[in-house]
Amino acid sequence: MTENQAALQLHIAGEGRVLDVVPEQLIVAGYTARDERAVAEHIAELAAIGVPEPASVPAFYELDPALLTTEAVVAIDGSMTSGEVEPVLIRHQGSYYLAVGSDHTDRDLERHEIAASKAACPKPVGQLVLPLGEDLSAVDWDSITVSSSADEVPYQRGTLAALRTPDDLMSRLTATLGEIDGDLVIFGGTLPLLTGEFVHGSYWRIHLALANGTTLTHSYETKQRSL
Repeated sequence: MTENQAALQLHIAGEGRVLDVVPEQLIVAGYTARDERAVAEHIAELAAIGVPEPASVPAFYELDPALLTTEAVVAIDGSMTSGEVEPVLIRHQGSYYLAVGSDHTDRDLERHEIAASKAACPKPVGQLVLPLGEDLSAVDWDSITVSSSADEVPYQRGTLAALRTPDDLMSRLTATLGEIDGDLVIFGGTLPLLTGEFVHGSYWRIHLALANGTTLTHSYETKQRSL
């Protein structure tokens, strides 16, 4: 938790309650696909173009919680950045909530240091969250669909059946980083791009939809600080 860090004001779906969350930890998980062979092949492909291999699989990047934002406009420094839709787990006072977020990343920096590329950009999160309680194994993860668009062009689409489940991810996180107490935000990984190529767009829309019809969505625009 950063000094003077603003609280995230989140709205609980179907309840009307507002949560003021000031997370003590922000962790962005990478390489979270269930297909371990595909993950290994992807890491090898990235290594071939100079992207460093992760220290663990899945990889867990500990970032400043002050990067989290629900704002509609976010400031960035580089011109080669892009977002990607992710399920976001928020642990607040022992209970979990599901949100939709974007792991906005500096793709130029990513070729040299992945952690720095993620730390270079804000992490947008939608304000509407779904309460999950304390038992992550009860979440029907595989039926959840996610999608994103960049400058109104479809960018990603699929289901979370491709990613590790929340209870699996949390157990691997604990095995890698040890027990983490207090309020916590975890970005759970993302899906492949529809075209296979990054787009450095300026307007992003992200969606997460459950089988019961509940939809979590967020839109944001990026603005370069130098402009």
